Amino acid sequence: MKRTAKKITGLTLLGRSEGALPASPEQAKLETFPNPQPRRDYWIHLDCPDFTSLCPVTGQPDFARITIDYIPGRACLETKALKFYLAAFRNEPAFNEAVINRILDDLVRACRPRVLRVEGKFSPRGGLGLAVVAEHPQAGAAAAAPKFWRGK
Repeated sequence: MKRTAKKITGLTLLGRSEGALPASPEQAKLETFPNPQPRRDYWIHLDCPDFTSLCPVTGQPDFARITIDYIPGRACLETKALKFYLAAFRNEPAFNEAVINRILDDLVRACRPRVLRVEGKFSPRGGLGLAVVAEHPQAGAAAAAPKFWRGK
């Protein structure tokens, strides 16, 4: 049986090898495609183990593992566009907390998910590691706190 790919309009990066990385997150384009099961709640897990941004004070690189978990609404994030968007932070000077919250805000704006959680586990510098979690919709702080923040 011959299968033909369904043409999805509006995607400018997928299927093109000549795409250049954007110079900044502002220049990046987050693209989406229609959710194939919009009436069903299901989780999508994305893992970026080699995220890089810059310390706004020292200019040194900050390395992190970024994980994104979401229940899509009407649209899903296109992963190549997301990869380009995350790579655009490589020259972006910002505190780790600001980076994770910005990623959350930008992804919510792009795909309007039912639920979205972004976690950044930043590599230790000076003997201290940092993890930042931001969620949409915003849950109560006590309920949303990761178990390691609740003393367990």
